[in-house]
Formats: sequence, C-alpha cells, structure tokens
Amino acid sequence: MISRLSGTVWSLGERSLVVRVGGVGFQVHVPDSVLAEVGEPGRPVELFTHLHVRESELTLYGFLTPEDVALFRLLLSVSGVGPKMALSVLSNNSLETLQQAVAQEEAGLLARVPGVGPKTAKAIIFHLKDRLPTAGHGPVAPLHEGDAEVIAALTGLGFSLVEAQTALQSLPRDRELPVEEQVRLALSYFAGPQP
Repeated sequence: MISRLSGTVWSLGERSLVVRVGGVGFQVHVPDSVLAEVGEPGRPVELFTHLHVRESELTLYGFLTPEDVALFRLLLSVSGVGPKMALSVLSNNSLETLQQAVAQEEAGLLARVPGVGPKTAKAIIFHLKDRLPTAGHGPVAPLHEGDAEVIAALTGLGFSLVEAQTALQSLPRDRELPVEEQVRLALSYFAGPQP
C-alpha cells in the first residue's frame, strides 16, 4: 500500500496532480484545498495517501494531513459514498464545517455538495455522528438561525460552498440579523474593504 508520497509537483489537473518521485510520476486525486496549497508545478510536495483498489484500476487519493486521510476513509465507510463523492465532500467543506453539519444534523449543508442528495447527506450525518473526530478542534460552533438560508442564497449566486461558509463566518454574531441583511454583509465581504 502507498501511504505517503514525497516529491515534486510535475503537473496539475482538475482535482488531481502528478507527483514526481524518483523519476516516476504518480497521478494523485486531491481535494481543491490541496491544489490551492500546492500552487504550481516544480514545487516540493508531501502527501498522505489512500490507495483505492478496484477490479481494473488502482487510484491514489492524496491529502496534506493524516487526519484528512482518516476523514476520507471515514466517508468511504458510509453506504453509497464512493471515492469521488468523498473527495467532493472534502473539496466543498472544511473539517470544521463538516463537524458543524454533523453535530447540528444539518443535512442541507451536505446536500449542496455536487453529487450528494438529501438521502446520502442524511446517511453521512447518521454514520459520522459518533465517529467524527473532534479532539483538538474545540467545540463545534452552533448554527445560527438563517445560516442555511444565507449559504443557499450565496451558492445560488454562484459562490462555492466553501466561499459561502467563509463569508458566513465573517458575519457579526453579537446580534441577530435578518437573512437579507446577512446576505448583504456576506456580499460586502466578497467585495473587500471599501476605500
């Protein structure tokens, strides 16, 4: 089993990269966060990997930390979740967001991931409820009223789920705001600081 690769980035693709190790190129499928971290070809990279074995192919999936590999494997243990769907879930959600969705039983957050329907989202939450690691990540922040609606509005406007979640985290939480106001503030987050 290939559990770790250390080499240089040879090329980048859509949710994949080729890592050159001693003259051999290994194609590794990765979440978007890994592609963003790696940057460009020629840079050194170290990935923790999961080798997925099927009848006619061997596929490598790579992550930056052993915890991410463990989470990927945990997602694979959910009935109906294959490696592509698990990778999509990890590309569209941070560990903290996944913890929050599971703890609050917010299937709607997971159902927004491409390829994940409401039934699969509920299965993921049910399966991960007592298995998702929380050590070292502090308490899971509770969802505020209207958070799901704000995320739905932002993703409906074309922002990715990760972008919507990041904007949501930037909102003030000291007072309750109507959903429309939260969306307006989230959009101003994307616009950046005003001169």
